[in-house]
Amino acid sequence: MLYCEAEPPTPVEKDKPIWESSETDLEIEDNEKFFTTGQKDLYLEACKLMGVVPVSYFIRNMEDSHMNLNHHGLGPRGTKAIAIALVSNTAITKLELEDNCIMEEGVLSLVEMLQENYYLQELDISENELGLEGARIISEFLQRNISALWNLTLSGNSFKEESATLLSQALSANYRLKRLDLSHNQFSDLGGEQLGQMLALNVGLTALDLSWNHIHTQGAVALCNGLRATLTLVLFSLSMEANVTLKKLDLSMNGFGNEGASALGETLRLNSTLVYLDVNGNDIGNEGAFKISRGLESNESLRVLKLFLNPISMEGAVSLILAIKKNPKSRMEELDISNVLVTDQFTKILEGVYAVHPQLDVEYKAAPGCSAKKTLFLLTNPMKMIQSYADQQKISVVDFFKSLNPAGTMKMPVGEFRKAMLQQNKVPINRYQIRELIKRMDEKTGMVNFRSVQPGPFPLPRGPGWVGVISWGHPAALSGLSPFLHQLPAFSLDPRLSPLLTLLLLFSVLP
Repeated sequence: MLYCEAEPPTPVEKDKPIWESSETDLEIEDNEKFFTTGQKDLYLEACKLMGVVPVSYFIRNMEDSHMNLNHHGLGPRGTKAIAIALVSNTAITKLELEDNCIMEEGVLSLVEMLQENYYLQELDISENELGLEGARIISEFLQRNISALWNLTLSGNSFKEESATLLSQALSANYRLKRLDLSHNQFSDLGGEQLGQMLALNVGLTALDLSWNHIHTQGAVALCNGLRATLTLVLFSLSMEANVTLKKLDLSMNGFGNEGASALGETLRLNSTLVYLDVNGNDIGNEGAFKISRGLESNESLRVLKLFLNPISMEGAVSLILAIKKNPKSRMEELDISNVLVTDQFTKILEGVYAVHPQLDVEYKAAPGCSAKKTLFLLTNPMKMIQSYADQQKISVVDFFKSLNPAGTMKMPVGEFRKAMLQQNKVPINRYQIRELIKRMDEKTGMVNFRSVQPGPFPLPRGPGWVGVISWGHPAALSGLSPFLHQLPAFSLDPRLSPLLTLLLLFSVLP
């Protein structure tokens, strides 16, 4: 450790955590000097000790609450120098160290620092190729429940099945961590089973990200078997029923298929805490959509369900929205099926669903000839319309929004805000303009913040069937397209699409 106030107990090698039995070069022998040296001087001295070049950005921002050191090439020794300085730092609460090649030695330094620093609450050490040994160090630390850390990002660290076992054991006993990101790793069959058992026992996590792993149909079955071994229930519903804290679960870009979707449907039927579920890109077809629909018929907690990039047809889409309509206690606010091609039949059914659940917003793709596709959305900036009304009434825009909130506060749940905007008759505004308003004010926590309303350019609408019509239907000249490319639906879905492909998409739909 950096300093010590009492003699440590006699070391016992077999029981000793990795960070206590390893050389970390973090000790500074002169304790008195530690307390009198300023933050900057302490860091500069640590850099000399480690033989690394100081990071000027770190020095300039040591008193800020958020420290972003992503892609700084720190390496393990540079990370140690940062850790030494952070032991006594009381300002930084969020630290980002993505892609710094910190390796095992760097993780040891951070873990040792976290034993002393009770101000740091959020840590991102993604894309550092920590592997099995890194997972072991982190797992032993988490089991101790000794830090203030509640948000941990471990994405892209080449964690495999053995790492899942270690992390699951630690998280089964950890109650401090609230958000965990394990995306872009290599968990599959055994990993799914281990993580399922962890969810059945964990009493702290509220958000878990397992996107971009390798949990395919067989992995879902393995997860089911693992959960049955401990709770004798069914697949994901096991963990969800036992877990009473998890609210947000991201399983996108795996491969659950219809069997996994069936298990998720049972989860939704039994679960009463899950609010956000992302299963984008999971090879779920109509059969899986029907199973999920059965869960939606009785679920009373879910607000956001993302099913984008799944091979679902209009038949499956209709089953989903009808399930929501059948459930008078449904709290669904957002259903993303934006790759599903629908006709006027679907939009008519959807209008009936909206009548029952005005807080709901369904994103879909209108087929050629669909009335929704033919409709030209008003390009009028809705904020200008609201500002104009506010000026007439001699009130502020914020006051207008607060008048829609029964609580009279600056924040409002997304669903309630959407419902209130549709029901108010002071400013004529459509559902698609409301969607864009929400994108501007959404805090990504299920709440809109009226303080975030600021004057500025408003994005073009991106509702169902919008095809990038410019100047009321006149195609823009090639030289003038660039300002609009980033606002095209295809471009917004995946910024990695090439400009050439975007142009082709544009001209394939323009009149």
